Amino acid sequence: MKVTVMGASGRIGTRLVESLRQAGAEVVLASPTFGVNSVTREGLRTSLTGADAVIDVTNAASFGDDSALEFFRTSTRNLLAASADAGVGHYLALSVVGTPRLVESDYFRAKMVQENLIRAARRPYTIVHSTQFFEFISGVIDMAADGNDIRLPSASMRPIAADDVADVLTLLALAAPVNDTVEIAGPEQFALDEIARMLVAVNEDTREVITDETARYYGVELNDDTLLPRHPAHVGPVRFADWLNRSMAD
Repeated sequence: MKVTVMGASGRIGTRLVESLRQAGAEVVLASPTFGVNSVTREGLRTSLTGADAVIDVTNAASFGDDSALEFFRTSTRNLLAASADAGVGHYLALSVVGTPRLVESDYFRAKMVQENLIRAARRPYTIVHSTQFFEFISGVIDMAADGNDIRLPSASMRPIAADDVADVLTLLALAAPVNDTVEIAGPEQFALDEIARMLVAVNEDTREVITDETARYYGVELNDDTLLPRHPAHVGPVRFADWLNRSMAD
């Protein structure tokens, strides 16, 4: 089976390429690093020729302005059109658990546009909603910094290891399209402020994590269940403590 990975040089993309190869797939690496650009369409048609599936794990360079909307709208339209022309039989895209509940945010509004474009294209597809990656929690902490304080709500979440995301995407890519949304999550549930305290302590960060229910997440005020899957989810096996230990060893 031949699979094109759009975003192959990114955090998830590099792991996904390895996971697909281990599963026996022929993988085409597509990203600006490899001369393929879904915004300018450079190399796009060639990268999709003969592909059975394409997995879109691209991401916008900015989270807080209209550039995310422009990126996802242009990139997704181009990738959908090129996939249809090439006869690709399965279009997969990685998105985020809670996206429909987070559209007050510029970034998540852009992700919602991406998802709507995929559904409207009437091509065989699978949209994968993932919970927050372990690897991105430090970025959430930095965005929540207020001087020497870190202000975060106690909203619940089930974060997941990026390797587990890649493995689930591989399984879905090698299966038939579901023409629906699939949710994936980690095996444990944490409060957002709680997991931030754990990560700050491990990193010997002297900043204090303060529980603030009005603190915003990518510009959105959260309810307790905003970041949780609403349907039975594929569950990644890696626990947060094991991921931390492995990360520290690396």
